[in-house]
Amino acid sequence: MASTELTFQTTAEHRAWLKTQETLPRGFSVGTASFDFIPAEAPKPATMTLSLIKLDQPSPDFGAVFTRNAFPGAPVIIGRQRLDEESLGALVINNKISNVCAPGGVETAEKICASVAAATGLKAEQVLPSSTGVIGWQLPVTEIQAVIPTATAQLQSESILPAAEGIMTTDLYPKLRSVEIGDGRIVGIAKGAGMVEPNMATMLVFILTDIAMPRDVLRAQLKAAVDVSFNRISIDTDTSTSDTVAVVSSGLVQDVAPDNFAAGLRQICRDLAEDVVRNGEGVRHVLRVKVSSAPDAVFATALGRAVVNAPLFKCAVAGNDPNVGRLVQAIGRHLGNLDDPTDTSRMRLTLGGIEIFADGVFQLNPEKERALEAHLTQAELYQSAPTAEGAYHPPVDYPPHERCVEIGIDLGIGGAKSTVLGADLTHEYVTENADYRS
Repeated sequence: MASTELTFQTTAEHRAWLKTQETLPRGFSVGTASFDFIPAEAPKPATMTLSLIKLDQPSPDFGAVFTRNAFPGAPVIIGRQRLDEESLGALVINNKISNVCAPGGVETAEKICASVAAATGLKAEQVLPSSTGVIGWQLPVTEIQAVIPTATAQLQSESILPAAEGIMTTDLYPKLRSVEIGDGRIVGIAKGAGMVEPNMATMLVFILTDIAMPRDVLRAQLKAAVDVSFNRISIDTDTSTSDTVAVVSSGLVQDVAPDNFAAGLRQICRDLAEDVVRNGEGVRHVLRVKVSSAPDAVFATALGRAVVNAPLFKCAVAGNDPNVGRLVQAIGRHLGNLDDPTDTSRMRLTLGGIEIFADGVFQLNPEKERALEAHLTQAELYQSAPTAEGAYHPPVDYPPHERCVEIGIDLGIGGAKSTVLGADLTHEYVTENADYRS
């Protein structure tokens, strides 16, 4: 759950709030550059943005977790190798094309790293690449190399917001979160709108901090934070070939307790994870499933994921229809497919805090039905209607609020719990992905 419940009425209000989060930690600078090009695979004009995040001095304290997809992008292949390097000095990220299974993809990404290194006084192996966008297309390496000097010239140490905007693809708005711990600061940015069910850990997350934390501690804390945040969200059940969550410390602020840093890192990851879901392609409702009294956390997480990934239930929520039969079906389907039978006699279900199922039967009446529909309606991010051409488009480019469709599953058979975030299934999602490359 986000650390604060935010409400925005306009794009300007949201932009003003982003400005309160944008300050870079000490020891970092950010520069971006955009250019037009013609993809070789689809000869029509396109625009790409290159984002450069540079440390003032290379740091040994960095880490990352990557997708478990069997077809990782070239930047992920290189990124895994970079984890063995002594230090990291820069990250270079492009949008529009993800450099996945493209001919010569690894060599292309290494050329870009070498060009960044030459422009910034680093070694190529001190540069971590990331790419997001269309799978299978080749990066326009010549054009990218040509704008690296521009991105380098744009480096500034005040704001991370240009990078948060630069890594966007089908995102409606930039995602940016920060926390302050003593004299130190943690700032994170994310992109991810579709093909989102991280398993690591087209989702990219970059977390910067000036708080000193040894490499081994930092990496362990990142894995733990990812497990309770990005690994507990799903928009569409698809695991991207490019998922990356990276963290790097400039080490300029000493004497912050590891436990305090870990708590701040978890908060950043949880907030960004919810932002990713809320800004998912076509998402009009965020689903928050809280599973409690489960045998263990793995069991609870799997059950929560089964609910947020159930197509019929997702469609019902999209239409503000409190069809609780579809919720029970999704739960029953998952439990029925387990090897060991699950005792459901003590299960209690709530929707919007309203009891809908207990003692093996539904607990419904007309008053509850009206209250359930109101809960779904109040959680809706926006309403939309088809254009004259039949397409659906979100009418907002900011998050109106942080309300969720709240689902509670109390199993009554253990002491473990888990919270999983998901989304509804809308016309907008289908339209976006039907036209993604065209």
